[in-house]
Amino acid sequence: GEEHYNCISALHKSMRGSDENASLYWLARMLEGGEDPLYVARRLVRFASEDIGLADPLALTQAVAAYQGCHFIGMPECEVILAQCVVYFARAPKSIEVYRAYGNVKECLRMHKGPLPPVPLHLRNAPTRLMKNLGYGKGYKYNPMYKEPVEQDYLPEELKGTDFFKERET
Repeated sequence: GEEHYNCISALHKSMRGSDENASLYWLARMLEGGEDPLYVARRLVRFASEDIGLADPLALTQAVAAYQGCHFIGMPECEVILAQCVVYFARAPKSIEVYRAYGNVKECLRMHKGPLPPVPLHLRNAPTRLMKNLGYGKGYKYNPMYKEPVEQDYLPEELKGTDFFKERET
């Protein structure tokens, strides 16, 4: 019932707050209460990107490995795999930079009036002669061929200069 959601919330908030003891407690309470370990593992995968993100890019690898480990061996053996992951997450640095930036992109798309801007011609693939003749791919600079950073626009003209990583005004 409701305790299912209360406990997963408490686990998330304990890891987010870097409290490894509380994190283990809520994990054990869920598992000992019969919670599906794969449910917990799925939530850890989300947590890895949402709450830890780029502060520790290996967190996602840890979460996916924990999910796979739980899938392979099941309970009760997988409890220590989840415990290790939960403690790792509680101890990990946290960053919501990507989570916020992606939210800003979604907001930009939702708030856009009219048709979405077309993909700039130089970014389009040109698998046919007709497309090449229409200018698809013309002027595109293939970055690996250059020693120096390439100056090139990747956003549509009307979004040029947009930085989704900056706080958006509400």
